[in-house]
Amino acid sequence: MLITTAFDFPGYEILAVQGEIFGITVRARNIGAGCLAGLRSLVGGEIPQFTKLLAQSRNEAMARMVEEARQRGSNAIVSMRFDSGAIGQWSEICAYGTGVWVRPVTEVATAQYDALVAAGQLPHQDTYQVRVSEWARTETIPGEPGR
Repeated sequence: MLITTAFDFPGYEILAVQGEIFGITVRARNIGAGCLAGLRSLVGGEIPQFTKLLAQSRNEAMARMVEEARQRGSNAIVSMRFDSGAIGQWSEICAYGTGVWVRPVTEVATAQYDALVAAGQLPHQDTYQVRVSEWARTETIPGEPGR
């Protein structure tokens, strides 16, 4: 899935517009992270627990947006944006954009698109996943089976 915050893709022609798409997630902060954040706010600085939670929430919202785009028949998303809000102890992240069908029209775009189709994603993109957990382990330990 090609995704951009721009209104078009240089080197591509937009052939069809499937409409607005979005992915949303609402997360609750855990008590432990909240206590650590409260202590951290006394001395200042980054709150790593919330940074990780926000990154995971964005990833999940992106995955849901990409899935909705696929279901509508899109192969790209233009004008992608994030929105967020808070409802008490919950935080909401919404990823949204416009689902479109594009076709490469330049040699560079054709090579990029062919690489995308072959690999399933662009080389620099992370794989977006739904159902991420703030307790999920992100690193692997040599010799230990993955979880």
